[in-house]
Amino acid sequence: MNPPILLLWCLLALTVATADADDDYRAPESIADTTRIDADDAWRLFREGVPFVDVRLAADYRAGRIPGAINLTIMRDADDPRNRFTREALLEVAGGRDRPVVLYCNEFDCWRTEAAIRRALEWGFDDLHYFPGGYPEWSRRNYPFE
Repeated sequence: MNPPILLLWCLLALTVATADADDDYRAPESIADTTRIDADDAWRLFREGVPFVDVRLAADYRAGRIPGAINLTIMRDADDPRNRFTREALLEVAGGRDRPVVLYCNEFDCWRTEAAIRRALEWGFDDLHYFPGGYPEWSRRNYPFE
């Protein structure tokens, strides 16, 4: 086989394998040192004025979100120019490392919420609300959205 063609096939196989790995992701039931919440808990926190952080891609955020949620897209590589999930940005939204904040994404097959929670824990945030059902669960409950 022609070497450039072989290289292209290898790159294609690698891309497909990487995509399949993401397809198999399932959010954990819980994450140590956080409070796991469902849509009803999220609604209660929303009414109490707790800030919500949407860690999805900007296009998903623009398509629909929990009212007032701040989009801090998280990328696997913190140096990715699309990454907006930084210690400083989260601190600004939460108002302090000891203040409550809800983090969410696109339901149980989205790795972003878990990744954001783990980074926030490393940064010393200690009142994190893990909402693995995310925006889809929220909207199915007919809670308000933008």
